[in-house]
Amino acid sequence: MYKHLSQDRYQEKNGYSVCSIREQDMLLIKEWRNAQMDVLRQNRLLTDKDQMRYYRSVVQPSFTQDEPKIMLFSFFNSEEFIGYGGLTNIDWISGRAEISFLLNPVRTIYEDAYEADFLAFLSLMRVVAFKELGFNRLFTETFDIRPYHISILEKFGFRLEGRMKQHVYIHGQFVDSLLHGYLKEYWNDEE
Repeated sequence: MYKHLSQDRYQEKNGYSVCSIREQDMLLIKEWRNAQMDVLRQNRLLTDKDQMRYYRSVVQPSFTQDEPKIMLFSFFNSEEFIGYGGLTNIDWISGRAEISFLLNPVRTIYEDAYEADFLAFLSLMRVVAFKELGFNRLFTETFDIRPYHISILEKFGFRLEGRMKQHVYIHGQFVDSLLHGYLKEYWNDEE
């Protein structure tokens, strides 16, 4: 468990929950990442050794660091492990973090399920970031080949803040990256 958090598990009323990322989930996460490289900043297939090295050298030490750069979570629906993500590129001075999110690829096929999963995850990260950590800002970078993903971000309240033209090269073409932001005050306005 991350030392900055007051509880090991955060739950929504609808059965969704997160806990600090578990070592036992890492190899399944590797499979999910390898299957969805087009939507990630990942340019090669990960091996089991890569994944476990990352967990032991980056993730595990972050649990006890005063100012970790990442805080990753295993994501559940009714106790079934369905995805992972969290807060990355954390800037403790500025009180901001980038949202990271990835589901089991089977769950991404069904738009209604994907939307419910993603909205629940964003809600949980909002609680962690704003209530637990006292952050001011969350942001995302999304490749412009994911219109449905982007629509869910905007439905949640993330606001488009910029477009990086031809920022990534995917399947033989340059693709824009979209930047969205969500300030703590947006949530305060909703409460």
